[in-house]
Amino acid sequence: MPARAVRNSRPSYPPVAAELNFDISKILRVLPHRAPFLLLDRVIDIEPRTSAKAIKCVTYNEPFFPGHFPGQPMFPSVLLLESMSQLMCVLAYASEAMDSNQKMFWFVGIEKARFRHPVTPGDRVELTAKVVQRRSNIWKCDCTASVGEVTCAEATLLAAITDKGESPAA
Repeated sequence: MPARAVRNSRPSYPPVAAELNFDISKILRVLPHRAPFLLLDRVIDIEPRTSAKAIKCVTYNEPFFPGHFPGQPMFPSVLLLESMSQLMCVLAYASEAMDSNQKMFWFVGIEKARFRHPVTPGDRVELTAKVVQRRSNIWKCDCTASVGEVTCAEATLLAAITDKGESPAA
């Protein structure tokens, strides 16, 4: 008796998302950012279309610390927002079949940003992004940045996916 073909009703994801754990080489394939503006070291968990977690290890070698602030180095809060946005980009890529060479992910809005505790050299920041809403090419996520049990920053971020060469307003 021949075996019956079984239909798989689950959507397919791009090959890089199959492992759902992105080391730096996989992050570099997805994000257009490079040092010193690549702000993710590892993505440790992804649930496509739902949530993602990543790690950013903060070291004094980063170029902004000598000037932010001399004698009391602090990771710039705006870069915490940018690192959350980069995590959203990886989450979107893991959620939809898209070519990162053909698409751009634009950070387009911030709602309810709160900075609760400073991040300093030596900290291991855990970033989270949880999808709140997704319509067409617009993503809305609740994001946090924590060190240990301490929440350092939280915000609701908006982003848009476009073809490369298009602006999000087009």
